[in-house]
Amino acid sequence: MADRRLQVFHTVARLLSFTKAADTLHMTQPAVTFQVRQLEEHFNTRLFDRTHNKISLTEAGSRVFEYADRIFELYGEMENSVREMTGEISGAVTIGASTTVAEYMLPALLGSFKDKYPDVDIHLKVANSEGIVSMVENNAIDLGVVESPVNNKNLVVEVCRHDALVVIVPPNHPLAANRSISFDELVQYPFICREEGSGTREVIAEYLCGLNACDKDLTIAMELGSPEAIKGAVEAGMGLSIVSGATIQKELKLGTLVAVALEPPLERPYSFVHQKQKFRLRVMEELLEFARAFCLQYRAPNQE
Repeated sequence: MADRRLQVFHTVARLLSFTKAADTLHMTQPAVTFQVRQLEEHFNTRLFDRTHNKISLTEAGSRVFEYADRIFELYGEMENSVREMTGEISGAVTIGASTTVAEYMLPALLGSFKDKYPDVDIHLKVANSEGIVSMVENNAIDLGVVESPVNNKNLVVEVCRHDALVVIVPPNHPLAANRSISFDELVQYPFICREEGSGTREVIAEYLCGLNACDKDLTIAMELGSPEAIKGAVEAGMGLSIVSGATIQKELKLGTLVAVALEPPLERPYSFVHQKQKFRLRVMEELLEFARAFCLQYRAPNQE
């Protein structure tokens, strides 16, 4: 119902990037540029200043953005009001999740939600925890699910559940028979870790700081970008690693990996992250309630 040109302009103005806006709107960049130019022609003035590969709002652009914000706020209220009368749950919602959550937790949650609300369109973006928090801050996604603490006080952070992390080694490793592993034992072997910005890596670094140690004390053999890559490297005997117990159930059953508890134990929160004051459509509220209930019922295999 809302003017498509205004929707596109509002997204570009919010993100201050044509490229990011195109990604958020699932459009090509030329199509985004065309819509903005159409709106500039309508007002017969420039809405953006474009210099050195950066854009900023002109005075007129700032005025249009303020009104667009109010228009879409009212549009959302109208949608909610009518759908509360009819009982309809439909629309679109964009979720962002860190890699581990997206691969091992969200499929069951989103599958169940889609079964209950088939008219809802769900878009999923996957990045490391740092990237997901940034998307929430920039309103590029409606809801983030991350696996590390979030320090931005302007965002609402709701802990869903806690996840136990364990050391993984191949079956023939000298530590495979241990019931637990201390930091002093850990540093004696090559370590395979996630990339900078990963929630797993951040949690491990905080854990080591709590032991008056440092991740620089680890003998880092390689940095990899996903749990699957890390498991493959450990199976190949290239080092040991620390991962979520929920990610290794298949490997434990096949006997290709062995999980050993950390001493002291290490846990981290899985959390929902969203904007504090931004008005949400009913579909967003319904998704949050559904996700909260799912977390109460859901137990990762390592927690059963």
